[in-house]
Amino acid sequence: MPQIIVTAHDDDTTVTMRERVNPSDFESERFAANLVERLGWAVDDATEVEYENPPEPEPPARERKRPITGQREDDAQKDRQLEPVGIA
Repeated sequence: MPQIIVTAHDDDTTVTMRERVNPSDFESERFAANLVERLGWAVDDATEVEYENPPEPEPPARERKRPITGQREDDAQKDRQLEPVGIA
């Protein structure tokens, strides 16, 4: 069945209005006028919610602190030669 849905914030999926409609509903001028009024209220409510809770900005991308060498850290340690340490 067809629906009219007004939402605020896609992340939270806060539904402000959800109303099912049928083609026969629009045969009544009173129904159509009331629907437009309810739709206006839902849009106003959704606008208020968005201004009260603006979406958070995305954090900046992190910079790599060490270059990518193509070797995993475990492989790099295996390639190193360890020297024995004597007791003095």
